Amino acid sequence: MENYEIIKNIEDFSTRLKELEKAVNVDGLNKLIDDDNKLMLDPSFYSDMNNAQKVLKRVKHNQDIIKIFKSLGDMLEELNLYFDMHKNGEDNLEKEIEEIIPSLEKKLSEFEIQMLLNKEYDHCDAIVELHPGAGGTEAQDWAEMLFRMYRRYAEAHNFEFEVVDYLDGEEAGIKSVTFIVHGENAYGYLKSERGVHRLVRISPFDSNARRHTSFSSCTVIPSVDMDVNIEIKPEDIKIDTYRSSGAGGQHVNKTDSAIRITHFKTGIVVTCQNERSQIQNREKAMAVLKSKLYQIELEEQEKKIKSVNSNTSLNSFGSQIRSYIFHPYSLVKDHRTNFENFNTESVMNGDIDGFINAYLKSEYNVR
Repeated sequence: MENYEIIKNIEDFSTRLKELEKAVNVDGLNKLIDDDNKLMLDPSFYSDMNNAQKVLKRVKHNQDIIKIFKSLGDMLEELNLYFDMHKNGEDNLEKEIEEIIPSLEKKLSEFEIQMLLNKEYDHCDAIVELHPGAGGTEAQDWAEMLFRMYRRYAEAHNFEFEVVDYLDGEEAGIKSVTFIVHGENAYGYLKSERGVHRLVRISPFDSNARRHTSFSSCTVIPSVDMDVNIEIKPEDIKIDTYRSSGAGGQHVNKTDSAIRITHFKTGIVVTCQNERSQIQNREKAMAVLKSKLYQIELEEQEKKIKSVNSNTSLNSFGSQIRSYIFHPYSLVKDHRTNFENFNTESVMNGDIDGFINAYLKSEYNVR
């Protein structure tokens, strides 16, 4: 790498870190941490476990931001040191410099995205639903492939992956699935996946080995806290119980423990069969219903301010957000950002960070 290229990278990193310094506000975060630590010293702190968990999570979040910001500064300082030594004739430092630059670029870009996730619900867990489009077994198999992709993504980021409801396809794949991704900023990241996903491949279910196009819709909403003021009256819903078919092959309940809740006014139907007891399934289903109703309320408020954007037409299979092409060539392309990845196998194994980051940067007008 030429010296002018190294200098250009160092200047770019320095500018971006200075901009981040304003956004991070280390002094402000340290004060918030000190204030929360004082709360934790109160003998009654753990009497309200729900609030205690929120405070503990907030402290860890703020501590992590400071730690990451400091590590980025340390990496830049190390890069500067190596470059000064390299300019003064020190041998065998080019390799170290060429290793630090892409590593710092990657970590800096990820941190920039993390700092962008400051909207009201970005920090929430994500409730995700997948529904195959028309096409029977072919589409149902595609929905299951996406389900696996998101599970792998969650595992790679140390997010907890909880299946709420899983309905097997008749021959293969799934008819529908609902799952929750638990983790810091899970919704902030996964909201970029909301829309229709299109697959083009040689069908493994076609004896004539013809090329098929399949669609699956993905819905993503934030999992709101149960203390959010959404009133659900008993007369507004109908609760049915039925025998679970098993949550994605994980458990098979022998009793009628699965729950289906129908909300009359909106027509929303929520099912949960993953928990072992009817009470647990009911609580989980009510939490999902509450999140969905809250999302509708927010969307109604937004409609009063601006017209509905294209993202609301999740079942319009002519307006896909992303195409996954397995034949006649390999390519995954996001149609909103034009971000591409030719390694389809990697993408289907959960490597979707590039697509998520490109979407978030476009939404926030970041380079």
